[in-house]
Amino acid sequence: MKIGFIGAGRMGRPMVDRLTAAGHEVTVLARRPEARASAEADGLPSAATVAATVCSADVVIVVVLSDDQVRSVCLDPDGAVAAMKPGATLIQHTTSDPETVHLIALQGADKGIRVLDAALSGGPHDVVAGELTLWVGGDEVVLNEMRQLLETYASPVMFVGPLGNGQRVKLVNNALFVAHVGLAVDAVRLAKALGIGGDMILAAVKHGSGASRGLGVVASAGSVYAVGDRLGDLMRKDVAVVREVAQRSGADLGIIGAVLSSYAVEANVLRSRSAPKSS
Repeated sequence: MKIGFIGAGRMGRPMVDRLTAAGHEVTVLARRPEARASAEADGLPSAATVAATVCSADVVIVVVLSDDQVRSVCLDPDGAVAAMKPGATLIQHTTSDPETVHLIALQGADKGIRVLDAALSGGPHDVVAGELTLWVGGDEVVLNEMRQLLETYASPVMFVGPLGNGQRVKLVNNALFVAHVGLAVDAVRLAKALGIGGDMILAAVKHGSGASRGLGVVASAGSVYAVGDRLGDLMRKDVAVVREVAQRSGADLGIIGAVLSSYAVEANVLRSRSAPKSS
């Protein structure tokens, strides 16, 4: 297939590499100079604008950082939807407001542009291994047409219902993950109060029934505070979207919301500017 790929950065670039290795013709748009230079150095076809990236593509894949960026590259007058050819498919991977993918589908409807809401879970190493998790909302018939393409870099590829549900699953997942990280931070506090060192409790519990991926991330980071230093920006962005979507939907975040608002999360995971790091 001819693919226009918007966002060949930390997550997107290994996807591009796997798609290219599978024989697809990929044109990339990378905004960061270092990402653009890397693509050009490796001989990847690149374009300077969104329109030039997508105009001849059968499939457009979007892997940018934020909801605002998705709306800009997809919905602006010179964005992807306006420039895509009729009947092409747009696959949106970026964590965003579920409403955004509906706006994309609405704008592209007159041109017959098909949209898949393909939220992802995992990191670059999962892409390299072909083991990225995808939760896909949209038309299952379209997903089945695109499944072989997506399985170039993802497994499992899970259908989760109507358009927007991919993002809804991702938001619940991310809220739970950040809560798990916060609980792991507080577990270290409790362990220290009981006379057990942080490294010891993290090493022990990861082999027990209290283990979680969040606890594993804290343990591998070397300290409870290093996680916030490394992932705080991403987690802060995701939690903001979760809160906004829940409020608009009238959904109660419940216990998860209480953990997300706790000192352990605000000060040590999300790095709230108003809350100092605990000792």
